[in-house]
Amino acid sequence: MNRIISVVTPVYDGGEAYLRETYDSVRAERERLPQGWDLQWLVQEDGTTGRPIKTLPSEPWISPGMAERGGAGAARTSALPRAAGDLVRALDADDVILPGGLAREITALEDHPEAGWCVSAGVDLLPDGSTAVGPYDPPEGPLTYESLLSAYDADAFPVLAQHLTARKSLLLAVGAWPALPAWETIATVLCCAAVSDGWMIATPGGVYRKHPGQTTAQADYSEVAGVEDLRVIVRAQAEALRATGWRWP
Repeated sequence: MNRIISVVTPVYDGGEAYLRETYDSVRAERERLPQGWDLQWLVQEDGTTGRPIKTLPSEPWISPGMAERGGAGAARTSALPRAAGDLVRALDADDVILPGGLAREITALEDHPEAGWCVSAGVDLLPDGSTAVGPYDPPEGPLTYESLLSAYDADAFPVLAQHLTARKSLLLAVGAWPALPAWETIATVLCCAAVSDGWMIATPGGVYRKHPGQTTAQADYSEVAGVEDLRVIVRAQAEALRATGWRWP
């Protein structure tokens, strides 16, 4: 029986403008997985309209779901009971996976069984169509809690947290994605790092689309999200978990 990587994508009604491009990239990745692997795509509406899911074809490897609105973090976590994979990969509804991205992430975690999670370098797709690499991308190799926390405190978080790949057992153990109005992906990476070193893949594995419609581009984003409160709680949760002394697995 094939092993499975479960890709989790939250989407809200009205936020599916790029979902078909995301689908195309996920479908293409199914053909590029290492031998003995298969892919499951969990598309979870943050809401109960059913409209975003209707834009996708009905295919056995796509698992749609929906629940009352609670934000992207709650949507991702609500999808996890359907996850059949040993590995779980985050992917936003306006992003795409670059060719071979999932295969490299699977291989990295198979080659480094001590690592509970990994992240590939990302490429920013800007509104004018140009691209840019992450300004703080670390080199290929281990990712430690200390280095990530230091970068977080310097407001220079070095990895694309929206494209985390983690072992499901680790993800569940740290509470998956918290129900925060923003920064929930960074919170999850820091909590994973608090109990398990990760692995950085220098080859870009995904495209992070920056566009006027995304939540973080809205004029009232800082006020609504409460950025300073987020900065405090994300760090406090990770530090509290680290202080327990527990290590995964």
